[in-house]
Amino acid sequence: MEKKRNISMAVIRRLPKYHRYLGDLIRNEVDRISSKELGERIGFTASQIRQDLNCFGDFGQQGYGYNVKDLYAQISNILGLSRDYKIVIIGAGNIGQALANYSNFESFGFDIDAIFDVNPKLIGIKIRDVEIRDIDTLDSYIKENDVSIAILCVPGRAAQSVCDTLAENGIKAIWNFAPVDLNVPDGIVIENVHLIDSLLTITCLLNEKTEK
Repeated sequence: MEKKRNISMAVIRRLPKYHRYLGDLIRNEVDRISSKELGERIGFTASQIRQDLNCFGDFGQQGYGYNVKDLYAQISNILGLSRDYKIVIIGAGNIGQALANYSNFESFGFDIDAIFDVNPKLIGIKIRDVEIRDIDTLDSYIKENDVSIAILCVPGRAAQSVCDTLAENGIKAIWNFAPVDLNVPDGIVIENVHLIDSLLTITCLLNEKTEK
């Protein structure tokens, strides 16, 4: 299967949902499914599903549908789940600790290797056997441990500075929970997660609904 180029972000953001629903189908011992049936479960049209999957290759057979396990494996591969990732968390506040305590990361091949913070009262404490370290050791740790992804959970005022340190020391991807958009050099993957944006989306939709 040859991956096509220039895949839109809209398609990429739908892939995890396909992966999640296909995993549920496997656990429910469903062997095959049509694009129409899959669309009814997910909330997409059959045409949308076929278009999305065609961006990556030929899946399924006319009159048969999709082999659920095969499609799940192919999407897992597209999502990069065929390898393991070393991850560090920077910022051991409420969000950082909540992410460190999330046990489902390991099942997808994401290993939280270390947590870093500036607060001396937190340094040395362990969360699920992962030690909180002094942020002054962050650069050397990244260089020595082949870290792939950094999860940034620091205050907005410190975020860009920490981001620059990560970039300078070879981090390949940043999952940013700081309340600011970050500037990164070309070649570094970044996903900005703004919790308030999601909440404001809900209030906008709620307001729109109540005004009808």
